[in-house]
Amino acid sequence: MAEVDMSVSFGAELKDGFKPVSGGIAWLDDIQQFYRERSTIEKEYATKLNALAKRYFEKKAKKASALSVGENPVVTPGSLESASMSTWTTQLNTLEQRAAEHDKFATQLVTSLADPLKVLAARYEELRKLHVDYAGKLEKERDGSYGELRKMKGKYDTVCQEVENRRKKIDGAFDGGRSKAQIAYQQQLAEMHNVKNTYIITINVTNKQKEKYYHEYVPELLDDLNETRISTLNAVWSLGAQIETSMLGHSTDLLNHLSSEIPRNKPVLDSMMFVRHNAANWQEPPDMAFEASPVWLDDDNIAADDAAKTFLRNVLLKSKGQLSELRTEESTKKREVEGARRVRKSVREGKDKRDEVELVRAIFSLQEALHEVERRKVTVEVEISTITSAVGDVSIGARNHNFKSETFKIPTNCDYCGERIWGINAKGFNCRACGFTCHSKCEMKVPADCPGDQNKEEKKRLKVERQAAAHVATATVPTSDSASDMPRMSRSDTMNTLSSGFSATGGHRSMSGSASVAAEEEPKPTAKPVAGRRRIAAPPPAQYVSDATNGSSEAAKPRERELRGRMRYPYQQNGEGEISVEDGKEVTILEPDDGSGWMKVRFYLNEGLVPASYVEIITSSAPTLSANRPGSTHSNSSISISGSMHALGGKKKGPVVAPKRGAKKLKYVEALYSYEARSDAEHDMVEGERFVLISKDSGDGWAEVEKGGVVKSVPANYIHEVA
Repeated sequence: MAEVDMSVSFGAELKDGFKPVSGGIAWLDDIQQFYRERSTIEKEYATKLNALAKRYFEKKAKKASALSVGENPVVTPGSLESASMSTWTTQLNTLEQRAAEHDKFATQLVTSLADPLKVLAARYEELRKLHVDYAGKLEKERDGSYGELRKMKGKYDTVCQEVENRRKKIDGAFDGGRSKAQIAYQQQLAEMHNVKNTYIITINVTNKQKEKYYHEYVPELLDDLNETRISTLNAVWSLGAQIETSMLGHSTDLLNHLSSEIPRNKPVLDSMMFVRHNAANWQEPPDMAFEASPVWLDDDNIAADDAAKTFLRNVLLKSKGQLSELRTEESTKKREVEGARRVRKSVREGKDKRDEVELVRAIFSLQEALHEVERRKVTVEVEISTITSAVGDVSIGARNHNFKSETFKIPTNCDYCGERIWGINAKGFNCRACGFTCHSKCEMKVPADCPGDQNKEEKKRLKVERQAAAHVATATVPTSDSASDMPRMSRSDTMNTLSSGFSATGGHRSMSGSASVAAEEEPKPTAKPVAGRRRIAAPPPAQYVSDATNGSSEAAKPRERELRGRMRYPYQQNGEGEISVEDGKEVTILEPDDGSGWMKVRFYLNEGLVPASYVEIITSSAPTLSANRPGSTHSNSSISISGSMHALGGKKKGPVVAPKRGAKKLKYVEALYSYEARSDAEHDMVEGERFVLISKDSGDGWAEVEKGGVVKSVPANYIHEVA
């Protein structure tokens, strides 16, 4: 930027520039208004700072005791303020003092700047008016000089015209008047010369006055007006900066004092004060002890029989395998935590620019992972020490199975308990070496006697042996009060047909372990039969399975006499083709149940349909269940429960009945794969073979199908429906 020539005259440069310059005096009023508004803001700021400090002084008074020594200190505190509370008090006091500084500064802005500027603006306004009057006078004098010059120019032009007129008269005069005209001409010419000289003098005078006006009078006036205004503004601004600097200096001193007080607040001081006022006689809670069950008196010694040792051996093997891994993982996690803490220390010392909050969050995450690993390590260490101290290191010489979790998609039996591995997901374990399969619940009970890697044929042989041993072990389990020793339900020996109305006397449901139930709970009947088929669990198979060969031969023979039956329950006609029969009345069976759950009977002169489960066969010539009825080609009706009903003395209300004949279309399924039955409750299948579908998979992975009049189970995922 070019340097400014400080010798240049403001007025000499602007020449006739009084009017635009004179308006700058009014700007002083804007300056004083600025300082007044700044004072208002500082006043409001000071007021808000004071209110803030007051509000937090009140909050501190309410919480000082609790934050210093706790809600219920054991020792009555002598001083309610800890080091942190004292430091906080210093901060609030500093805030109040700074508020006072800002209030003082606001007052000085008005008294030292705004008010003087207002007075100066009024005085300079008067001065500006004087300058305006003086400038007007100079301008009037200038314009007067210009007017006089114009007048002289007009007078000169008039005199010149008179001289010309006199000359013309001389030319037109005769000899007698020529001399007189000549004299008049000479006199007029002399007058013209005088006026001319006066005009020239007036021109020079006017030019000189003009020069003085533009180069002396007006510049002096402008220099005085503008520079006086600027000098005044500089003085005001300098005073304002000085006042604010003083205020900021005092505030800086207050903040420096606060900064020197903060490091004195050592974290340990608060902890020591809190401990001193809250230390009490504390006793560690006692260790947990074994509590005998109120229904099974026992001591706290670990069971050490063969089955228990097998379980303990498996736990010990698993814990030992986990311990080394957990120790390695713990060491890794500890190094990660220590590294993160070192980085945090560097951040606090200013050597690292990372975000401390994010770093603390990462440390917490690492500590949580370390804590989880430590808990697991402590668990396995205690498990190992407890087992070895009680029964010794039973893992020595053990050949543990290489179990892997597996979801069995085909029906598979547990090699330990012999039961089916079933459920929504059918999950269990499979040994990759020898093919041992078991439930998840049986994993820890399996003896550690893995024979090692086996081929396919050896795995099959071992499977057969294990299944046989499991069934033998299950059948010889002694009766116990423990729920785990109760006999298990078995799928074996289900009856050949589930046709209702032709079962023999109600009996008992078979269970593994030779347990039987005297009577089943009576199914809830309905007042009226409904058009829907409801299946009831099969009755005990031992008393209800008919001889298939005998049944087939008897079914081929013509019946020698009519079948008679007695109504177990009263039945009220509920549709076309049915009849109403009272309880206990004898009826003649015209058409036995063909698998639909209904039979046609004659009662006196009326004929019609009644539910097959409502009728009890009483003809003496029917020695067996299947001797007086043809082989069933489709049967999934309700099962007769007359035996259990009579045993329980139930009300004479009939059970839910199946729809009438023709109400339901038969569904067929086809085998996708060949399957070999593993119990009497299952059908053999050949790929492509068709069956009548009785019921689909109910969640256990099995479906009920009929083949040759016999209903049994097959794997649900081995079949698919066909038209």
